Amino acid sequence: MKSFSESYSKAGVDITAGYDSVEKFKDYVKSTFTPEVIGGIGGFGGMIAPNLTGIAEPILVSGTDGVGTKIRLAQLAGIHGTIGIDCVAMCVNDIICCGARPMFFLDYIAMGKNVPDRTAEIVKGVAEGCSQAGAALVGGECAEHPGLMADDDYDLAGFAVGLADKSKMIDGSKIQEGDLLVALPSSGLHSNGFSLVRKVFDIENLDPASALMTELLTPTKIYVSELSSLMSNLEVRGVSHITGGGLIENVPRMLPDGIKAVIDTKTWTPPEIFLKLQAAGDIPQRDMYNTFNMGVGMVLAVPAQSNVSGLNVIGVCEHGEGVELKW
Repeated sequence: MKSFSESYSKAGVDITAGYDSVEKFKDYVKSTFTPEVIGGIGGFGGMIAPNLTGIAEPILVSGTDGVGTKIRLAQLAGIHGTIGIDCVAMCVNDIICCGARPMFFLDYIAMGKNVPDRTAEIVKGVAEGCSQAGAALVGGECAEHPGLMADDDYDLAGFAVGLADKSKMIDGSKIQEGDLLVALPSSGLHSNGFSLVRKVFDIENLDPASALMTELLTPTKIYVSELSSLMSNLEVRGVSHITGGGLIENVPRMLPDGIKAVIDTKTWTPPEIFLKLQAAGDIPQRDMYNTFNMGVGMVLAVPAQSNVSGLNVIGVCEHGEGVELKW
């Protein structure tokens, strides 16, 4: 018997649109499946049989996050196919800071009205992010909220689980004075500080087809493969994902007691978008580095004697606490 409720439909929930959405995005989801995935789409739980080869003490590492108010830009521009990459990135970039390999991801989309083509575009982006991260998209939820959200409104959040070997986990405890701080560049603003971005650039009145809108929607960079490659050649003692709070708030999260990060901001040039934002909003320099990534998506702590040829060393670890920024 085909599922349909006329009463529920009159209340604003079109369950047939949900089935249509699944038909439109199921191939995107299947494209992310790894050999560890058990079953398919439509069950009550996503199942994984993790490959534990070479892992002495398996540790599960989880992370959850959303895209924040960057969602509003996607809605205004009618560009829904990249925001899912941001969602995956915000989750997997956190768990890899511990040395974990992302295994699987689940998403949650809340919307005023389920528009199948739009929903499929959102999930397509999630699937692309999962592919970049090497994680399987094993499940999710699309929920209509009529009366609570406008028809064209939606929000997106996700949840990632990764696997690490306890003996190889990165917890910052080995960081010491003299260790070098290496920066991995960002792809732009990523997904943080957009409440301020929207205010400064008056996003509600910005041309949705403008170059600025397109630039602001640049997806968050996913660092899984890059960090994995670096870890195979370097002893990485600490990793910090530079999200909301910028360098000032996030770098200390990887540091042990008694160690501070001294960062020379002249060792790199922030991408032009940050300079435009600062000028347009008359934002103090410290606030910029305490809100945005300023072109640095990840900071790694490595031993002083490391071969860092080709990498951007932006600072050093010294005795103290927190972060000292040198202008």
